[in-house]
Amino acid sequence: MSGDITRELNLGLDKMKIRQYKTSDKDDVIDLHKLALEKTGAWIESGKWDEDLQNIEEVYLKNGEFLVLEDEGKIIAMGAIRKISDDVVELKRMRVHPKFQRKGIGQKMLISLENRARELGFKKIVLNTTEKQKQAVALYLKNGYRETKKEILDSIKTRLIYFEKEI
Repeated sequence: MSGDITRELNLGLDKMKIRQYKTSDKDDVIDLHKLALEKTGAWIESGKWDEDLQNIEEVYLKNGEFLVLEDEGKIIAMGAIRKISDDVVELKRMRVHPKFQRKGIGQKMLISLENRARELGFKKIVLNTTEKQKQAVALYLKNGYRETKKEILDSIKTRLIYFEKEI
């Protein structure tokens, strides 16, 4: 992928950059994933549902995108898309560090991922999130995603909400 994915955001006095994931980001991405889920009460433990984070290059970069947002060299947000079919991409791993939530960073990441999905030729985005992640649910609804179903996962005793959006 070309270096044009790096974008600077003016958020307050800081300059933050959205850029493509690099292998050296792996530990920081996994730490952010856990921290953000713990904050919402959605963290369960690592398991098979987290295996994609062990191989981001293969899972996301070959058939989609994985973006991180840096503030002064520290990853404070992330998000990914991966190909489901020729027209459909799945939004995954949207996380914002708890100290930086409610500042529009999730919105910026979502817009960047939607734009990237369009650039790659996708027509629809699908995703799921847990009911516990209330801010995420509100973000998706605010951005035109429509709920398609709910499902209770007995293995993790939580309810998933599925969304989709034509782009």
